[in-house]
Amino acid sequence: MYCSDVDIVVEAQHDALTRFGHALSDSTRTQVLVRLRHGGAYPADLAEAMGVSRQTLSNHLACLRGCGLVVAIPEGRRSRYELADSRIGHALDDLLGLVLALDAPCCSEEACDGAH
Repeated sequence: MYCSDVDIVVEAQHDALTRFGHALSDSTRTQVLVRLRHGGAYPADLAEAMGVSRQTLSNHLACLRGCGLVVAIPEGRRSRYELADSRIGHALDDLLGLVLALDAPCCSEEACDGAH
């Protein structure tokens, strides 16, 4: 089967957006990304600030690493996490601005339940 360069690029773009959407589909992962958009942080500090266990945060960080959105920077015996690319922070800022401009009731649980 013939596959053009355009098809490969489109497939890669689709995959990247799917991974980004998966990351944002969980509120804990979204909080992590939002917190990291202005700089790196240590997992213990993130867990405490977010009110989740270190194990829960570790699982979400592993998911975000797997999605290619965050990287772990070794610092001695600890690792500091940051966004894999500064453009992710800009995209999050743009998404936050867009979401805040929307009518909140349109995305309520009741509205979404009726759509299925």
